Amino acid sequence: MKVSYLLPLSLLLTAPTQAAQLSLGGFLKTNIKVADGTLPFKEIYDGIMPPGEDTRKTQFSAQESRLNLSLTQGQAKGFIEIDFAGSAQGNSIVSNSYSPRLRHAYISYEGLTVGQTWSTMVNTSTFPESANLGGPLVGEAMVRQAQVRYSFDDNNWQIALENPTTYGKYVITDAQGDTSIKDYSKADDYIPDLVIRRNISGDWGNVSAAALVRALKPADSYQAAIGGSVAGKFNLWGKDDLRIQLHYGNLGRYVGTGAALDIYNGELETILGGTVAYRHFWNDNLRSSIFYGQSTTEIENNNRRQYALNLFGNLTRELVVGVEVGRYDVDDGVTTGRPKDMKGSSNYLQLSMQFFI
Repeated sequence: MKVSYLLPLSLLLTAPTQAAQLSLGGFLKTNIKVADGTLPFKEIYDGIMPPGEDTRKTQFSAQESRLNLSLTQGQAKGFIEIDFAGSAQGNSIVSNSYSPRLRHAYISYEGLTVGQTWSTMVNTSTFPESANLGGPLVGEAMVRQAQVRYSFDDNNWQIALENPTTYGKYVITDAQGDTSIKDYSKADDYIPDLVIRRNISGDWGNVSAAALVRALKPADSYQAAIGGSVAGKFNLWGKDDLRIQLHYGNLGRYVGTGAALDIYNGELETILGGTVAYRHFWNDNLRSSIFYGQSTTEIENNNRRQYALNLFGNLTRELVVGVEVGRYDVDDGVTTGRPKDMKGSSNYLQLSMQFFI
């Protein structure tokens, strides 16, 4: 929905009068999820999977509903977006209340983007269509954060300084053999993360290649943490497409939504992760995606994966219904601080209805 209007006089004292465009977007979404397995129930499967009891659960939820607002005036644009996912304020006994959660809040002007949005590492066109909010998050580059980014050469090149944050832990074992965990939440995050990205696009689709360079401090001095990512969406016959992501290096929190730490036991962690998704259109309104995602780490010895098959259809142009069946597996090996293998799986069935604004 778009509305054109004149900006208030107080905002125009230093700029010529011109019309601005206001756009409201987002969607309303309701999920019904049924899960059965040897892992704890999760509303959204990400890379973090703590041990827990076997779970059989059905949950109805509307917390993934999303609203955004954009304001465009000439070359300047402002954008803000909220949703309610993972921000429980009440409980399912009475109110099912959820607090608004900031997803994006940024300003862009002539190639410069300042504020919170997708990391420059993220190629959103390669996310598969999924009932499970982004699909196989465990293998995807999926980070939003504050940054300063400059895009040039028709957006074919991007360079960004992004918010530095260390995600890590150190396992301490005392003389009695008891373990405790020291985290890096108070680490010296002093030097911004640097991301350089190259985009190539055409009628065939698009490919992006990104390099991440960070200064992490696992001990008493900084070390260079380096990783790379390649992602692409390829248009096939008809409306079909293939979507691929591949990541390797000291990428830590940038890949797998928590599957890999930046630092583990005083060493820089290395992750190998990726996703592949194929979408097929049965007709103009009916399509299916099959996808797979996995990530493994070298030091903590994590191995986590998700795969699924779905079917989506449009009842109207704005109203979409879908059904997805899938499985999430954890096959972590023994490592320091974990007394035994962490293994398990969860099968799920998810129904969704989504109304786009």
